[in-house]
Amino acid sequence: MCQSWPVAAEQRSARERAVEQCNALDGLLRERDGLLTVLDRVVALHGTARLIRDTVGTDSGFVADLDGPGRAVIRWLSGTRTHELQNLIVPAGQGIGGRVLALGRPVRVSDYVSSPAITHQFDAQVRGEGLGAMLAVPIISRYGEREQTVAIAYAAMRQAADFGDDAVRRLEGIADKAATALHIAGVAEASREDAVTAERQRMQSALHDSVGALLFSIGVQVRDLHEAIQDNPALDSRLRRLESDVSAASSALRESLLALAESTPERALPVECAEHTRSFEARCGVPARFVQLAQVPPLDAERTALLIAVVREGLLNVEKHARAFSVVVSLGPCDGGVQAVVADDGTGEPGETWPSTGMGVRTLAERAARLGGRVSLVRDEDGGCTLRAWLPDVESQP
Repeated sequence: MCQSWPVAAEQRSARERAVEQCNALDGLLRERDGLLTVLDRVVALHGTARLIRDTVGTDSGFVADLDGPGRAVIRWLSGTRTHELQNLIVPAGQGIGGRVLALGRPVRVSDYVSSPAITHQFDAQVRGEGLGAMLAVPIISRYGEREQTVAIAYAAMRQAADFGDDAVRRLEGIADKAATALHIAGVAEASREDAVTAERQRMQSALHDSVGALLFSIGVQVRDLHEAIQDNPALDSRLRRLESDVSAASSALRESLLALAESTPERALPVECAEHTRSFEARCGVPARFVQLAQVPPLDAERTALLIAVVREGLLNVEKHARAFSVVVSLGPCDGGVQAVVADDGTGEPGETWPSTGMGVRTLAERAARLGGRVSLVRDEDGGCTLRAWLPDVESQP
């Protein structure tokens, strides 16, 4: 028995919708895979090595990552036949990659081992891999206060050849995409680490307030019982064992809290600033917001502690004197360093000169000056005050 035309058409329409939805899902999954790729530094750079071969049309492509000032390490390779270049350390000025690192611009040679334009510390590795012509360009990060080379992209042929300007432009285009992917990966990694640090601090606080308080209470009760049963040796012995167990549990808890508190200084800084801002809002009822303007460069423990102290002092001053309606705490890179700012829209207490640079701010300014930085507290033209601290990052110090 044949189906009626409306039923058959409806079934075809349903099949077509299913196909469209399936195609849309496939597209979303491809976009997801692409996003996950750029969110992972390793995957991004390994994909860059493969992309070099496909786009420039070379026999091999590889990427060197910077692992310190003036030094790169070749880590990601595509189209190679040996392990000669894997994890090869390339100092600035040495070979083609080192020359790129020193000059900050593309370098190309038609035959690596015979070129007079480069040094030849790595001829043995290049011969072992069987490479001839080679082109290298810097992967430059243009995010933040200054441009800087963060990696090096290489393209290589297995025979002598001349790389033209078009090949240079193609490789530079790949390098630009790689720089974007690295920036996204860095931001994603920073966000993940900030979230982990915040969760560790939450767990630390919860353990201290719950388990720590419980153990303290048990210890107090055990000591009280000791005094009440001095004429019962058997029970006294059991209480001593219990007291010993409580002491051991307290020691284990302290070790766990210390482990949870461990964090790298640069990761702890934004988390601490955000936590102090939230605590201020909860304590005072004044709307307060923390804004991280961009990822900050690494700071040592002393600089991190000072910037956190500035934020804490700024919020304390607002709480005591400002009569503010809102507060914004910001953190970000600035002039080769890191700047923390606490800005309010307050008017100060009646009869009080505001801002008043008290002992706390003066002490912070002296500490900052010893580190080559500065701290200032000024009244804004449109009302309110701004406490600003700037410290140079570790790399900019002599």
